[in-house]
Amino acid sequence: MNTFEARLPKHETLFIPFITAGDPHEDATVDIALSLQKQGASILELGVPYSDPLADGPIIQEASKRALSGGMSISKAIKLVSVMRKKGVKIPVILFTYFNPVLQLGLESFFALMRENEIDGVLIPDLPYEESGRIRELAAENEVAYISMVAPTSKERIQKIAADATGFLYCVSSLGVTGVRSTLPADIGTFLEDVKAAASIPVAVGFGISTSEQVEVLKEHSDGIVIGSAIVNKIGQLEQVLLNKDTRRDGLNQIEEYVASIVSPIQKCEV
Repeated sequence: MNTFEARLPKHETLFIPFITAGDPHEDATVDIALSLQKQGASILELGVPYSDPLADGPIIQEASKRALSGGMSISKAIKLVSVMRKKGVKIPVILFTYFNPVLQLGLESFFALMRENEIDGVLIPDLPYEESGRIRELAAENEVAYISMVAPTSKERIQKIAADATGFLYCVSSLGVTGVRSTLPADIGTFLEDVKAAASIPVAVGFGISTSEQVEVLKEHSDGIVIGSAIVNKIGQLEQVLLNKDTRRDGLNQIEEYVASIVSPIQKCEV
């Protein structure tokens, strides 16, 4: 059993929040991670800030700018997880990074650093499935879950991606970049059911989920809900409060209340 499976809580529906490492500050990132775990997060996606993101909308782009201006890098983001572990983060942590920073670090060095700092998985949104063979091999060798993404496409391609998927399968709810959306695609339920039929691991859905009403609909068709831009936007609104250690607790309380209002339909009971 890899560390992802060992650390994964037995929640009826997985709640998978995304935050950007170093936004608005390294210490605040650790505290936010702990707050999200307190609110029932099953898995944490930790984004590596990147200057030229392919899949990120304006909200996460702004978070990356804040983090990069503070000196965050892929190596620092990975090492930040060790600090999270020491502070009490017990759930699986998935590193969300683009491929260029991984290449610059070197594939073997990247996985060695991941293992050293207790990271359980990696998700690389700009690496097509057809070109991911070597990364998936190294992930398996290092007992790191390689999280695959699948978008609405042919059933044949869905089945191919699902056959090699580990950890959980990340379903992109709609084509385009991340960002808060007011409505869900009309055929989202059919798409998710097709993926679930092909998968032997949990199926989670993300991109644009920001309301409890959307969560209520999606939990009927998936095993997990990914929420990113809505949380990152809240962090951006509270930047100055979170940067000040004297007021940070108030900011964390506001994040916890906001997250609770979105994920309220998810029953977070331990089995």
